Amino acid sequence: MLELHPIRTEADYLAALDEIERLFDVEQNTPECDRLEVLTTLVEAYEQHHYPIVPPDPIEAILYYLESRGLSWQYLEPVLGTRGEVAAVLHRQQALTLDMIRRLHSHLGIPAEVLIQSYSLNKQSA
Repeated sequence: MLELHPIRTEADYLAALDEIERLFDVEQNTPECDRLEVLTTLVEAYEQHHYPIVPPDPIEAILYYLESRGLSWQYLEPVLGTRGEVAAVLHRQQALTLDMIRRLHSHLGIPAEVLIQSYSLNKQSA
């Protein structure tokens, strides 16, 4: 049985993952279940520090939202404005405004921290 201690190395991390896999189907309210919960907490802390998940770029987040729900760009018109404004935003020709960010967050539930990130715009040809 793996000794419980902070996960400091990749070897500790892999050993903890093996132990979690071994304990995965234990009964609730048992010492083994408590051990599983502690190991999971330790692994989560290690992963947050060593393998942080970078939030998606705002436009990618919007496109993912649409794609994952089988929605077209037209769905965004009441949120972002005209068809032209939606196209300009999604083609990275126009930046999201604060009002657009608020509406996307409010209507679609996309986290504001994702939407407020800076992102590159495409240079428009003159």
